[in-house]
Amino acid sequence: MKTRFKIFIAFILNLFFSIFEFFGGILTGSVAILSDAVHDFGDALSIGASFLLEKASEKKANNKYTYGYLRFSVCGGLITSVILLISSVIVLYNAVLRIVNPITINYSGMIIFAVVGLSVNLVAVYFTHGGHSINQKAVNLHMLEDVFGWIVVLVGAVVMRLTDFYVLDSILSIILAVFIAINAIKNILEIADMFLIKTPKGIDIEEITAHLKNIKGVIDVHHVHVWSLDGEIHCATLHAVSETFDHSIKEAVKEELKEHGIDHITVEMETVAEKCEDIYCNIKKERTNCHHHHH
Repeated sequence: MKTRFKIFIAFILNLFFSIFEFFGGILTGSVAILSDAVHDFGDALSIGASFLLEKASEKKANNKYTYGYLRFSVCGGLITSVILLISSVIVLYNAVLRIVNPITINYSGMIIFAVVGLSVNLVAVYFTHGGHSINQKAVNLHMLEDVFGWIVVLVGAVVMRLTDFYVLDSILSIILAVFIAINAIKNILEIADMFLIKTPKGIDIEEITAHLKNIKGVIDVHHVHVWSLDGEIHCATLHAVSETFDHSIKEAVKEELKEHGIDHITVEMETVAEKCEDIYCNIKKERTNCHHHHH
């Protein structure tokens, strides 16, 4: 419930705030604030999507989604990150345009809005920080980005009011946009790894295989597959070969994998007499005998 509640608060704050900001932009004549209103509204929408997908991700597994719905949350993270990336490109584009033709702004109004904006977003950051789900991380990045954005607007407005150095507004926007883009890309790559069923970070298949082969009674292990459902919950399947069927060996294998942070484990036990029926093994059999094939 916690992650979802946090995302929901972020959504409400952003939605109301973007409406408030829209009027603020019109009143101060600041395109910076207007474009921020649009950006915040986009934020609210993507956070709304994250909220719904996070909710879906908590549903129990069923016959259609046998692994449960955890990946829905990952999709939420993907949508949010992509929107972040697009919005940072738009910000960059506008900032460069601004440098080419600077405009005058009502700084005092801008300062007041920035202070309010900063406060609202700090509350949202407070509520969304500390989550582990990649979805919540993406939402938190959104919020942080907004806090940064407002600090930038505030500092910029104060400095411009004192010095009339217009270009500062754009320079700060560019720095911000680059920072956001880099983080969004990192998030997207992490999500891509998950969908490509890459071995999760911090898990070393060779090390795990070596540990498993040290277990008393285990002659060989092969077909070791480890993947992650949502960045936190990992699954593994493997074949373990022993002299005879022995339940305690299977338990020992599971214990070892749990120590490596793997929750869902499927162990196929084989005796030396058995032929491994796995399709990959059959392909490899032309080159090596299956059971002596070490990954």
